[in-house]
Amino acid sequence: MIEAGQHLPAGQLSEYLTEPGEGCSIGPNRFEVQERLKGKKVVIFGLPGAFTPTCSAKHLPGYLAEIEQFRAKGVDEVWCFAVNDAFVMHAWGEQQGASGKVAMIADGSADYTRALGLELDLNAHGMGLRCKRFAMIVEDGVVRSVDVEAPGQFTVSDATSQLARLG
Repeated sequence: MIEAGQHLPAGQLSEYLTEPGEGCSIGPNRFEVQERLKGKKVVIFGLPGAFTPTCSAKHLPGYLAEIEQFRAKGVDEVWCFAVNDAFVMHAWGEQQGASGKVAMIADGSADYTRALGLELDLNAHGMGLRCKRFAMIVEDGVVRSVDVEAPGQFTVSDATSQLARLG
């Protein structure tokens, strides 16, 4: 499992963009993780899936409510990360009002989740391979802290806990 002091692994993730940008079109766009993190402080929180109960009622809304506090502490971006495709992450972000606040990052194949060592097997519940609930603070591609929730818990990856870590 990824630990503080390590560089995040190389890999690609996806984000659905609503505005065309530098080399990016409207719709799902893949990006290199290390390139996007270069020179930035980013808080990444991962969760089992879009539209699921705790994720929709507490995890993402907590970060949305505190986004200005993260910016005040020098955070360049906050990522919501899940093993869902970019279309699902975008729809969930729209439903939650995340546009322009939290980047809805998709790991549709769970390849990056496996590279992080944060996979969660929910096949017995009909949900397939997912991501454990976690939060990490990353500076210039290096993990400064990582907090992984125990199964069924929501006590260390929430926005308040991560704001406290930032000091």
